[in-house]
Amino acid sequence: MASFDGADGTRLAYHQAGEGRPLICLPGGPMQASAYLGDLGGLSAHRSLVSLDLRGTGESAVPADPASYRCDRLVDDVEALRVHLGLDRIDLLGHSAGAALALLYAARHLDRVSRLTLVNPSPRAVGLEVTDLDRRQVAELRRGEAWFPDAFAALQRIWSGGATAADWNAIAPFTYGRWDAVTQAHLAREASQTNTDAAAVYYSAGALDPEATRASLARLRAPVLLVAGEYDVALPPKCAAEYAGLFRQAELAVQPGGGHCPWLDDPEWFVQTLAGFLR
Repeated sequence: MASFDGADGTRLAYHQAGEGRPLICLPGGPMQASAYLGDLGGLSAHRSLVSLDLRGTGESAVPADPASYRCDRLVDDVEALRVHLGLDRIDLLGHSAGAALALLYAARHLDRVSRLTLVNPSPRAVGLEVTDLDRRQVAELRRGEAWFPDAFAALQRIWSGGATAADWNAIAPFTYGRWDAVTQAHLAREASQTNTDAAAVYYSAGALDPEATRASLARLRAPVLLVAGEYDVALPPKCAAEYAGLFRQAELAVQPGGGHCPWLDDPEWFVQTLAGFLR
């Protein structure tokens, strides 16, 4: 673990794995410690992964101002990390909600990004609509799995507005391309690694301006790789294709049988896909 000072002096931690040109990795959650990313299925064999613990998560300090958890304000921490590493331009990866932060960074610092990798990105930063029908069509692909009846019933209650906390837990199998001991353990660790207070601020009022973000990203010259999962109800492949269309030069890679954490579902596919793009 290494550390540096964030934009307001908050001490922030990052973790390095592998050798070679750095790839800055921003975790999702939102506001989950970066440990859940691991070495991204073995990607550290190809690049030096620099995984940032966002303020108030993992080994990073809690800021004096809780409003600084807002994702648009976290952009300054990413820029501080770039400066700390002594890089003129960066290769940047964001997963899920962390991809929203990566997008906001790229939109604000167009000339500082060499390559941008969005892994199952949240659609919120760009105002992309994902309908219940979009999600249903993806969920139906899992109908043959043993857990499907209970999980799908919970999903229907969520769509109807009558969900309980138990329903949100029940749909967890839809997050992964396979629901087994490995992914269940991964989910259990996630719950203990998230700063829920910070997560409530991440997307709070004023954090996002999708129209302005889209306009800026349309001028981004850096190549973009958008990774989606065939089974990801958070960003169905049809919506991922629309997402990729927002950029000048973007490649969409859909992982067969993949969910929201593709480095777990098929590490070999994930590493080969990203290594090829980042080469």
